[in-house]
Amino acid sequence: MSADPQTAPSAPAIREGMGFFERYLSIWVALAIAAGLALGQLVPAVPATLSRFEYAQVSLPIALLIWAMIFPMMVQIDFSSIVGVRRQPRGLIVTTTVNWLIKPLSMFLIAGLFLLVIFEPFIAAARAREYLAGAILLGAAPCTAMVFVWSYLTRGDPAYTLVQVSLNDLIMLVAFAPIVMLLLGLSSIEVPWSTMLLSVFIYIVIPLTAGYLCRVAVIGRRGTAWFETTFMRRLAPITPIGLIATLVLLFAFQGEVILANPLHIVLIAVPLIVQTGLIFAIAYLWAQRWGVPHGIAAPGAMIGASNFFELAVAAAIGLFGVHSGAALATVVGVLVEVPLMLVLVKIANRTRSMFQLASPDGATAG
Repeated sequence: MSADPQTAPSAPAIREGMGFFERYLSIWVALAIAAGLALGQLVPAVPATLSRFEYAQVSLPIALLIWAMIFPMMVQIDFSSIVGVRRQPRGLIVTTTVNWLIKPLSMFLIAGLFLLVIFEPFIAAARAREYLAGAILLGAAPCTAMVFVWSYLTRGDPAYTLVQVSLNDLIMLVAFAPIVMLLLGLSSIEVPWSTMLLSVFIYIVIPLTAGYLCRVAVIGRRGTAWFETTFMRRLAPITPIGLIATLVLLFAFQGEVILANPLHIVLIAVPLIVQTGLIFAIAYLWAQRWGVPHGIAAPGAMIGASNFFELAVAAAIGLFGVHSGAALATVVGVLVEVPLMLVLVKIANRTRSMFQLASPDGATAG
């Protein structure tokens, strides 16, 4: 059953909701992969030279690019919105439970099943564990930025989506490291706590703090309207530039491994796709059964289904290095996410009629 014009975004609305970069993200990622592979093969001196700029096993060029990716996302988070947690608390319960209790464990189990068991004939054991580590990092990082696009495309409640994202970012500050360390330990993958805490500090604490201080300063001087309409528009291109440049360097470093094992890209993608569909179904159907309005349920399911892949890429590089299988696995997550999430957007819009027009406490749905 197709959604009618009153309940689903039109084609022009979808094009307006997704920027040019977001709409064709998978294409840009594929081009970045090709450019990185070409750079590593044709001009090997470039990655070799850049790999020398390290401090405490952190690649400084990539760290700068990753800050460029993450900072604009952190600036847009309004932590004062969390006071809205009292509105529709069931939506927050579903989101936080799925994101922090179900999703990391299901990613660990699904990725482990495929990479270590089903695909065992095709992937060496040591490499498979590196890919599993990358999948674990993806599973422990719920989406922060792109969820606003998914919320728009499903006619989600933008104010409530902001509450969901802000609360998840605060939880991420304290939960990301323990969850990742626990699951890596269960996978017999050893990572020193000092290395994990350094990665959290560099790639979460610093950009989150800087983003908050920047937001407060700009709004204090120029006002909220100027911040939202002018400042964020000027800042917006920084994230895609940082992402593409990071991917080019990653694949320049990874070139030999990828060219020797092209099938691995497909094999890594399989558990990531299965995990995304499963988490969306759990959150979406739980919310529907619990009477959560569609405008809250759909974005909430999207947060869990998609990943904060910028953070996952950063953590993989910080923990395992730019040449690692973990870094490669997180990049595959970037490659498959957008087309897969657009399929889930269509499913959410076509199943809007499953949801009641009002929640049990009387709030109007979607």
